[in-house]
Amino acid sequence: MSTGAVVTRVGVLALQGDVREHSRMLVRLGADVVLVRRPEELEAVSGVILPGGESGVIDKLAREFGLRLPICAAIARGLPVYGTCAGLILLADRIANPSPGQQSFGGLDITVERNAFGRQAESFETDLQVQGMERAVHAAFIRAPVVVERGPDVRAIATLPDGRVVAVRQENLLGTAFHPEATGETGFHELFLEMIAARTDGVDSVRV
Repeated sequence: MSTGAVVTRVGVLALQGDVREHSRMLVRLGADVVLVRRPEELEAVSGVILPGGESGVIDKLAREFGLRLPICAAIARGLPVYGTCAGLILLADRIANPSPGQQSFGGLDITVERNAFGRQAESFETDLQVQGMERAVHAAFIRAPVVVERGPDVRAIATLPDGRVVAVRQENLLGTAFHPEATGETGFHELFLEMIAARTDGVDSVRV
């Protein structure tokens, strides 16, 4: 029986990485989560999260599972996509230091540097001021990338004290170099759900 409630259906690319953490966060915020491993699952969602993990591995698996071109096409037609850490790398148009043969989905007019803060041992946490958010966000940087160049349409919404850009937004795309899902921060997932809700093409939500 239909309850009349409107539920946002959000995909999490579930090939590798911190899929469970993003899924839990989305469920906590009231979204219906779809684990995306096939093109038809991508077609069933109103937005997609590209999780942190190994960007080169996710890229390789996306090609093996026939997902790379559908994801690129979805980005081009305006599907909201949020990438964290490795997901930010996958959204970047340019990778300054790609692994051998590595490709990205693209869409964000940025250049990223992989592992910009060093190895796992150099991981750190810090509080960030984020444009549009009233309180500081506690961010975890784990073998994180950094945005080294960005185009005129890309807005930097969070930087480190030294000026390095670690969160960006461009139209339907959102990217963070850090892992808000690892520290329990809901602000970026809430922003992403707002981006999905702002779309008016009739695909944003499903009535249950």
